[in-house]
Amino acid sequence: MGFNGVSKIKIGDKMEKLKLALGLWCITSATFAAPSQLQSLNDQELSEVNGQALLNLKYTDPAQANASMKAENIGFYKLGIEANVELNANIKHLQLGCGGSNGAGKCDIDIDNLSLSGIADSRTGRVESSAKLTNPFIEFAVKNPQSAATREVMGFRVSAEKVMGMLTAGVENTGSPNGINSLSGYMKINPTTGTGYTATRRMTYNDTQMPINGNVDAKICLLCLFPDLAPTIRLGFASTDYDLGLDSTKADIFVNGTTISGNRMSSVKLDGYANINQLNFAGRLGASLNITAGLLTLQKQVTGNITGLKANLTVDEDLGYIHKIPLNNPFSLSLQKQNIWWNGAAAVAQRGWWMAFEDSINIGNVNPSQKIDITNDVLKQVVDPISNYITANPPQCNALNCAFGSDLAVGNVDLPNTSVNFPLKNLQLQNQTFAPNCYGGLKFC
Repeated sequence: MGFNGVSKIKIGDKMEKLKLALGLWCITSATFAAPSQLQSLNDQELSEVNGQALLNLKYTDPAQANASMKAENIGFYKLGIEANVELNANIKHLQLGCGGSNGAGKCDIDIDNLSLSGIADSRTGRVESSAKLTNPFIEFAVKNPQSAATREVMGFRVSAEKVMGMLTAGVENTGSPNGINSLSGYMKINPTTGTGYTATRRMTYNDTQMPINGNVDAKICLLCLFPDLAPTIRLGFASTDYDLGLDSTKADIFVNGTTISGNRMSSVKLDGYANINQLNFAGRLGASLNITAGLLTLQKQVTGNITGLKANLTVDEDLGYIHKIPLNNPFSLSLQKQNIWWNGAAAVAQRGWWMAFEDSINIGNVNPSQKIDITNDVLKQVVDPISNYITANPPQCNALNCAFGSDLAVGNVDLPNTSVNFPLKNLQLQNQTFAPNCYGGLKFC
């Protein structure tokens, strides 16, 4: 005899319908189970019967588990519901595993204002939708499962074969971190791109403590009838007196995918690179000519631009700046006495509470909402390449203008083989803005 179980369960106002359905199932089950009604079926007759159970119990022997679990004789009991469960939930403050074996003062999981809804970018869309959990289940990890005397529950996991929805943390996407305070778990972040803009700033010797060296080619041109044929004198200079204004410029950002896994994490380390567009500069440059032993000092207003510059990015991003996680993957919450490699998991779950996102997560484009500051450490990395370029490719000027003129056009300083280490920290991400899962004007409910 087969039973066609409930295929979809809705939470909340559908509970009465569920109670009624379960009541009817009990009545009909009792009726069908009457001894006078039972009939034996042969194999052929059984093969023609289709059915689906609401509850599904599965056992995984240690021999079929992960190799590390096999070595420790840990098996798994999984009780699942063959159904689609819809859930819209708000949790004001989720704290799990505070203190305990993982140390005092922190929690394994500490998240403020956690919301789960359907995938939507509007307030109305979120509150009127639900995340869909396909075949949710609870699973137990049992050590020595075949021995009644020594078997021991080592952990349990609540999960689903697939979760589709929107998970958000915090109340708003601002310049201050909010939402995820600490996280124990596993998460893969997809590669992404973005666009940033550097902030304007001044570059002085006091900032770098490094001289700018170079050459200029002075053309000796008295009548200048044929300037291209005029002889030149190469003059070397060294400057410890400069004040150059750097304009804002665009940077095309490329962030590599990364995997984060660990206990009580408060930040994520990202890396990548950026192609820095043309960087214009202008300002004052005081320099002494090498051939004059410092007797002749140049005072110039220089102009030019830097191209071809690349940046090696490292981003130390507080998890409180990650607010919006679209879900379309298995998602689980577990507690374990020791490290457990759950069936189908991408990584081992470490001791304590653990939240795992099994498939890669797309956090969207990395577009810093504020302009990126250029630090003194970054400036120090470009002084020598600039000096080397101007030394090998000196700007040209009339001899008299080189010596006594006020302006010097440096032109384009092309640095295609120069990469600077550009550390970034706690970027507010434009695409992490999200709508509250609340009616009215509430930021959280």
